[in-house]
Amino acid sequence: MLPRLECHVVGWGMSQSLTDRYEDRIAGVLSCYDRVVITGTVPVICYADGMTRFLYAKGIRIFDYPQFAQTLRDRVRDGAASLAANAGIGIEHIAKSHIRKEEVVARVLAQRGDHPGLVHIISAMEACDSYRPWHDKASGKTFVRPDSGKCLHYYFYFMDAALGLVYLRVPTWAPFRLQFYCNGHSWLARQMTAAGIGYTMADNAFVRIDDWQRAQQLADALSPDQLHRVLDHYAGLCCPVCDVFGQSYHWSLMQVEYATDLAFRSTTTLAPLYDQLIRQTVLNVKAEQVANFLGRHITPQLAQEIGSQFSTRIEGTCVKHRFGKSSIKMYDKCGIVLRIETTTNDVSFFKHHRKVEHRQGPPTRELAPVKKSIYSLIDLREILLGCNRRYLAHLSALDDFSAGVRALDRLTKPRKVEEKTVKGINFFEPGDAALLHALQNPRVNIAGIRRADLLPELEMFSPNRLSRQLRRLLDLGVIKRVTGTYRYYLTKAGRAATAAAERLTAATIIAQMI
Repeated sequence: MLPRLECHVVGWGMSQSLTDRYEDRIAGVLSCYDRVVITGTVPVICYADGMTRFLYAKGIRIFDYPQFAQTLRDRVRDGAASLAANAGIGIEHIAKSHIRKEEVVARVLAQRGDHPGLVHIISAMEACDSYRPWHDKASGKTFVRPDSGKCLHYYFYFMDAALGLVYLRVPTWAPFRLQFYCNGHSWLARQMTAAGIGYTMADNAFVRIDDWQRAQQLADALSPDQLHRVLDHYAGLCCPVCDVFGQSYHWSLMQVEYATDLAFRSTTTLAPLYDQLIRQTVLNVKAEQVANFLGRHITPQLAQEIGSQFSTRIEGTCVKHRFGKSSIKMYDKCGIVLRIETTTNDVSFFKHHRKVEHRQGPPTRELAPVKKSIYSLIDLREILLGCNRRYLAHLSALDDFSAGVRALDRLTKPRKVEEKTVKGINFFEPGDAALLHALQNPRVNIAGIRRADLLPELEMFSPNRLSRQLRRLLDLGVIKRVTGTYRYYLTKAGRAATAAAERLTAATIIAQMI
């Protein structure tokens, strides 16, 4: 059993979950953080009033701010050049926006290997926040006010011993707002290696893990404290300006992805199932259900923020349901992993019960938005897992004809039996259709049915021809004979294929021809 994802459908009736239905065909289930993007700010200067107070406190004239900022810019540039020289690498400047930094780093890694250390440094001119001096004639006050522009940014890519491939994006202009990226699957891979758990990865997904339960325990043990130490280390290494302001960086969550992967044993099982799920989900999911997946209630004001999107990518197809700055999507990885993934660009979208501080009076425990601190990763794990579970419950409630599709493909092809070629079933041939329809009678599966019982319903068949047809269905695996008798009944594959064919014919083909 897969206890972490046992779920019943709320609002769609009761249904056996996909993990139970395909338990013998699923290698394992794993829920884990995927992409995590974190923003770093220096609290004292991350807003204009704070920078103004800092300049006055240090005796720096407001209109000398550009010269002051340039000295800090030179610090960052010199630091980047020193890191590159010590690592024996160059700084690669990318001037064209269509060049993907991930591809550049992937080529470097292919030559370098994945041992820990600095992998590459990329520079690029990109938009940034900034300040500019201002004198207000009406009030007679001089201060800096928010501005925006472009400055040189450095992307420092490291192969971290604990987190795997990470990067830190560092602007060369105040207020030096940092951006850090890591991936939960890469972190978990290193945790499993350290724990001696064997695994196989493909395209950022685990297709094999020797101990799925232990892997899940490790995934749940991601420590914000450890992450905080890593963030402070790279900030001090790549952006050596904190000592000027006398403060360390404050780290907040910018984007978080949490994935639940169902790793199937074979692509032949997932491919038809995924095709059925993606088609029905695109047609069936309504705005109220999207809100329910993400733990929210829909209101008229929020209705315009909800939508669904179906897209075809190089890797395959994906269906994505969006609600404001959060979304939930389903896609397949390498044709063998079904991934359900909740993403948020604003963790305060979600609410939970926590201690709330008040300006007056003691703190209280209330339902409040999730804080953006990296320490919210602990609570977010259960919140985002709940979103994935609700989506899985929705998928479990959809009609599943994938087994029938597989059987249909197998039974309609010719087969070699004892040096003879047995013709596959043609569900649109009147004789085959009539015979299969007769075999679908529920009484067939109670005690089986004899040729003599079928003859009155199949007047187009002579006794000898009906015997040959039953022999053909027997060779194809559509029917079985009750041992020691001449009674026949539909096999599991036969029931699935005939049910799928009848449903497709009635609901799709005939409906389209009317």
